[in-house]
Amino acid sequence: MAESILGLFKERRALLEGHFVLSSGLHSPRYLQCALVLQDPVVATRLGAELADLLRLVLEGDPPTAVIGPALGGVIVAHEVARAMGCRALFTERLGDAMVLRRGFELRQGESVVIVEDVVTTGRSTREVIDVLRTSGAKVQAVGSLVDRTGGTVDLGVPRRSLLAIEVPTYATDACPLCAQGSRAEKPGSRPTA
Repeated sequence: MAESILGLFKERRALLEGHFVLSSGLHSPRYLQCALVLQDPVVATRLGAELADLLRLVLEGDPPTAVIGPALGGVIVAHEVARAMGCRALFTERLGDAMVLRRGFELRQGESVVIVEDVVTTGRSTREVIDVLRTSGAKVQAVGSLVDRTGGTVDLGVPRRSLLAIEVPTYATDACPLCAQGSRAEKPGSRPTA
């Protein structure tokens, strides 16, 4: 499955090569622009169903009542995974520096929730969503993403599944070899640079 997902990203020109600033603030020579893949509703629905199938394996027969993703990258993913799981789709968004649940979205005490994203690199956004959900009293069952760029180094305290795990080098700004060569980084993501 991972090879077909990577092939899809290449086919849709969503695997970019160059010099990029990631949402985490790290620099990288590769960037996955999931929006180019998710713009096709048929593909988005298929990927959501495949991710839902992976997540069901860790839910042990306890289906979520909601799937939630951080805006902007997790909105479509949450919608499509929720469609496949037959539950509500919600999203969090930034209000200043804080991740919040807005727009009338509510979670009940003890409600079972799955978090999904397009790409996980450091896990920062996911941790912020976990904090929002736990503060509201919801139970975080699992985390899913289309792409895992963590190299297996991120532990979120709940089961985590991805359709594609890809190793991509990342660098702190002051240690970036691309910057040292005089290259100027592009910022294709949705979050202001950290």
